Amino acid sequence: MSRTERLIVEAVLTLLLFLGPAFLLHTSPRFAGSLAGFVLGVAAATLMVALLIYPLAKYSTRLKPWITRVASMRALLAFHVYAGVFGAFLAILHTGHKYQSPLGVALVITMLVVVATGVVGRYYLPETSAELREQQSRLATLRSAYDRTAAAFAERQALEDAAAAGISAPALRDVSIRQLVEGIADLEYAVGSREAIKKTFMRWIVAHVVAAILMYLLLTLHIAGEIYYGLRWLS
Repeated sequence: MSRTERLIVEAVLTLLLFLGPAFLLHTSPRFAGSLAGFVLGVAAATLMVALLIYPLAKYSTRLKPWITRVASMRALLAFHVYAGVFGAFLAILHTGHKYQSPLGVALVITMLVVVATGVVGRYYLPETSAELREQQSRLATLRSAYDRTAAAFAERQALEDAAAAGISAPALRDVSIRQLVEGIADLEYAVGSREAIKKTFMRWIVAHVVAAILMYLLLTLHIAGEIYYGLRWLS
């Protein structure tokens, strides 16, 4: 995720964070069925359906060549992220903060779960993996330095003639055993914490797919209900 893309996504997610519970301050029972509410709902539903373009291009061997002729996978992934967060934003506006229908409430919740898990998979999981690799590399360096220093101290003449023991003098002079042990302990704790977080984040794809399936099922029922009961602004 580029810096610009990340800033845009975080800005929209911040708006969602404030818009979601805004029903405590404002409710418009008739807005969702008005012309403006209808337009926002259609736009949100269109973006949510457009989310399927990326997984179709990624997992369908037949459709991928046709889709990638129009846009690259990188561009499709960026569109997938934007469509998700902006679709959720428009959907919240479409509700008018009227959270009375069980179907509508379930649809909003599953939609937010889809967006949240998608952001985790797109940004937080790769970032956590990169930080974990960096910490593991630093831990391996410290352990290697500790092994060299411990071997030097084990030799009777290591402190008097480090070169004879095959250890460079700066390694013994600049870093003490205590400092190395403390650094190793701190990094081992940090690596353990990162690994636990990564294991938790690795489940994002399961939650993302399950929530997406539920969201599209509820969205279909919601649209069918709107068509069946009619659009209030037409009357």
